[in-house]
Amino acid sequence: MNESLSSLAALRKSVAALEGRQRADPHARIRTGHDGVDMALGGGFARGKMHELFDADGDATASSAFALILALLAGEGRPLLWLRTDGAARQGGQVYGPGLVDMGVDPACLLLATMPDEATVLKAAADALRCPALGAMLIECPGTPRILDLTASRRLTLAAEAHGVTAFLVRVGAEPAPSAAETRWRVGSAPSAPLAADTPGRSAFDITLLRRRSGPDGLRWHLEWNRDRRCFEPGTGAALSGAVVPVPADGSAADRAVA
Repeated sequence: MNESLSSLAALRKSVAALEGRQRADPHARIRTGHDGVDMALGGGFARGKMHELFDADGDATASSAFALILALLAGEGRPLLWLRTDGAARQGGQVYGPGLVDMGVDPACLLLATMPDEATVLKAAADALRCPALGAMLIECPGTPRILDLTASRRLTLAAEAHGVTAFLVRVGAEPAPSAAETRWRVGSAPSAPLAADTPGRSAFDITLLRRRSGPDGLRWHLEWNRDRRCFEPGTGAALSGAVVPVPADGSAADRAVA
């Protein structure tokens, strides 16, 4: 309990320092740059909502990377907050700074908080969503904890809507269940075209829109992330996956590999 209270106090102090920053337009859409995705979503991801992302076939790194890119687009230069449980950090490994830079994320703009359990993460998320200076939030909860139910998801959604902060809830190793999320996705890595000298290609994702509160669902796309243009483009690759993984799968900085 003392550890949980200490984590929350430190996070509140960090978030409080952001209060004076300009907030994003809560009514604007978060455009991905991919015409098909943006059209299906009515112009892009709805800002000030919660969006759920599930991994495909245990591909947790792809779902986390995709959520982080969406948070980057939503943030528009404002600070991003990534909340994780200790279990998620052990399962997925620690965040790798150079991998973030390779994806176009400035580590200096990322607040990373690791909490002892899901209850602390959800409480911290509900508190932090009240800070409109945040660009976006990524919440990582592995498995299917009982506390993450419809009521908890509705609480996060209401906080996001009230203060215009967009939240991306990454559900690693879980199956979809009733929630108040605006959209729900299944995300996996995908093949990408190799670059010059046969080097690994861009980060590539295979995404499926499982559910949208108002509009079509069941749609699927192959996307590649163009870091320089900061947008997604239609996938063209047939080589090994080019998904850049900012979290080493084995948790070891010395033995990490970028897929």
